[in-house]
Amino acid sequence: MNILFIADPMATFKTYKDTTYAMMREMAARGWQLSHTLSSELSVAGGEVVAAAAAFEFIGAQSDDDHHWFAESAKAQKALHHYDAVIMRTDPPFDMQYLYATQLLTLAAEQGAKVFNSGQAMRDFNEKLAILNFSRFTAPTLVSTRSADVRAFLAEHGDIIVKPLDGMGGMGIFRLTEADPNIGSILETLMQLDTRTIMAQRYIPEIVHGDKRVLVIGGEVVPFALARIPQNGETRGNLAAGGRGVAQELSARDREIAETLAPELVRRGILLAGLDIIGEHLTEVNVTSPTGFQEIMKQKGFDVAAHFADAVAAWAEA
Repeated sequence: MNILFIADPMATFKTYKDTTYAMMREMAARGWQLSHTLSSELSVAGGEVVAAAAAFEFIGAQSDDDHHWFAESAKAQKALHHYDAVIMRTDPPFDMQYLYATQLLTLAAEQGAKVFNSGQAMRDFNEKLAILNFSRFTAPTLVSTRSADVRAFLAEHGDIIVKPLDGMGGMGIFRLTEADPNIGSILETLMQLDTRTIMAQRYIPEIVHGDKRVLVIGGEVVPFALARIPQNGETRGNLAAGGRGVAQELSARDREIAETLAPELVRRGILLAGLDIIGEHLTEVNVTSPTGFQEIMKQKGFDVAAHFADAVAAWAEA
C-alpha cells in the first residue's frame, strides 16, 4: 500500500513514545510505501487536492534521542486520491489553519481519496464538545462564553475543572474551588473577557487513579487502557503534563462506554479515536491525533500498531 501521513515534522517525533512513529514502523515492516507532508503543504491545483510530499525510507531510531530515523526523497506534488490511504495526524490546536486543512481533506475525499480520520469528522467532532452527544456517560458539564455562568456552576458543585475547547496535552486546564483567590484572573485569561467559549466539568476525584485513554480502532475496542496518573500536586494526568502512563485492562464501565460509542464513531468516518475516561465518566473524545499506542504495546504486549494497520487496509479497500 502507498500511504501518505499528514503530520508534524518527523524530526520532532519522540520516537520512544510517539504513536505516529509506531504506525509508520509497523507499515514499513509490511513493505508499504510511506510519504510525509505537512498540513500547510496541502493545496488545490487543476481542481485536485494535492500535497507536496516526500517519500521516505523508514530506518528506525537507534536511541530515544535519534532524530535521523528516516531518509527522505525530494518532495513531489501529487493528488491525494493517488494514495491508497491518507492519515491525518497533525497535532492540535484546532485553529483556522487546521479547519482549512480539514475542508481540503473533505474535498479530497469527494475526489476519491481515503482519508482517516475524515475531515468532516474532525470538524464535527470537537474533542471536548463531542461528549455532549453521550450525556449518560458524563459528569455535570457546562459550556459557556459567560464567566458568570462558570461562577454559578462553581457555586453549585464547589470543585470544577475549566478548559479551552481547542487545546491538547492538558494545556489551559485549571481546577477551581470556591476558595481559590485566582478565579477572576483564571476566567479572564481562559475566556478572554467573555469572548471565548470554554467547558467546565465537575471535578472527578478518581483522577488520582488516572485519566484513562481507551482506544477504538475501526470500531473495535482495544482491550487495554492507558491510565495517565498525575504527578503529586498536579491535577492533570496528561503525559505531556508529566503524567505517568500505566497500561491496564479495561473496566466493565470503560468497555460499556467504548462499545456504545464505537458504532457512532464508525458511522462518522472515525477510524481511530481515543476516549478519555476518569472514574465512571467520559471526559473527551480525541479524534485528531490520539496517542497511547507505544505504552500499551510495551507494557501489555498487545500490538496496537498492527491492529491499526489492519484497519487502515480494510477501510482503504472498502
